Amino acid sequence: MSLLGDLRKEPLKKKLLMVSIGIEKEIKESLKNWRQIVKKYQVPDTGKAILQLGNSFVPFIGVWVLMYFTIQWSYALTLFLALVDGFILARIFIIQHDCGHQSFVKSKSWNHKIGVWCSLFTSIPYKYWARVHNFHHGHNGQLEHRDFGDINFLTVKEYRELSAWRKFTYRVFRMPIFQFAIVPTIYLAISNRLPLVAGKGWRKTSISQILNNLLILGVYVGLGYLLGWKTFLFIQLSIVFFFGAIAFWFFYVQHQHEEAYKEWKENWDYLVASIKGSTYYKLPRLFQWLTGNIGFHHIHHLNPRIPNYNLEKCAKENPILQKYVTILTFKDSVKCMFHKLWDEDSKRMITWWEYRKNEEKRLLAEEKKEEVSRELVH
Repeated sequence: MSLLGDLRKEPLKKKLLMVSIGIEKEIKESLKNWRQIVKKYQVPDTGKAILQLGNSFVPFIGVWVLMYFTIQWSYALTLFLALVDGFILARIFIIQHDCGHQSFVKSKSWNHKIGVWCSLFTSIPYKYWARVHNFHHGHNGQLEHRDFGDINFLTVKEYRELSAWRKFTYRVFRMPIFQFAIVPTIYLAISNRLPLVAGKGWRKTSISQILNNLLILGVYVGLGYLLGWKTFLFIQLSIVFFFGAIAFWFFYVQHQHEEAYKEWKENWDYLVASIKGSTYYKLPRLFQWLTGNIGFHHIHHLNPRIPNYNLEKCAKENPILQKYVTILTFKDSVKCMFHKLWDEDSKRMITWWEYRKNEEKRLLAEEKKEEVSRELVH
């Protein structure tokens, strides 16, 4: 019998599961030579790197200086400019991000130097963040490691088994205002400042994190004394706040879309995690530029050694890479805000409304099963 014929007779959850499994098999077959496809794009280009440094830092500093003058007569305009500079800072962060993957320029030494330089603007310690992020790349979509280098979430089963209080706190955590405003603030203000990761081989990274933070603090103190604490902190923290919200939004949309890929380690596959577990965030040209082409996230996950300035070229020259990926516009991505739980049965991120409907059906089925059991006993 054909797959379509089978699907017509199955409940919706099983249909979705069968489709998902079929797509995963097709991805593995169609993209079995993916390493050869993407390899040539991982070669850094010094000229493009220098150009990107110039067209990122110059406008960032220019808008920052403009904010210094506008704050004297309009806080509203200054905050608008902070949003603009928050996007430009996201572009600078992508440079830092690429340096952490050793992909921005050919020299390892220069990648490190540029990465640390970027950290003075982003306020994110370079080597610490790079190591956490590289772990994410090696474990993207693995349910065992979703709390490390990722935005945490629960499965339907895990949520169902929580106490009422824990369910409440999880619901608060998954609220958009908390997820994209409060959590980024905590992450930038606390998580990146303290050596919270303790384990074998992390000592050097923790020391590097502390030293990088002291360097960032030194820059803040110097500029605070030079420009005035109130003015400096208002401008810089406003920019960093918007940058944090933007960064978290992108990361969320790229990995917690409806048809994402989440598996336990024993069933996990790197290729499928890269293609299904990441999105192609198709944005207007300006926002693609501001965010350093990171919308081509599926390609970035296939090979993180591809510098951001080569991602679009790789996508255009190899349309097969977009065949199976979830493509989202900004309008499409807004729906991701309502994804709250991972449903292992249908292999989808679901909403609270879907969870309630599924639970009603499950409880009704259990009641009927108990009724049948009682009737058989009597």
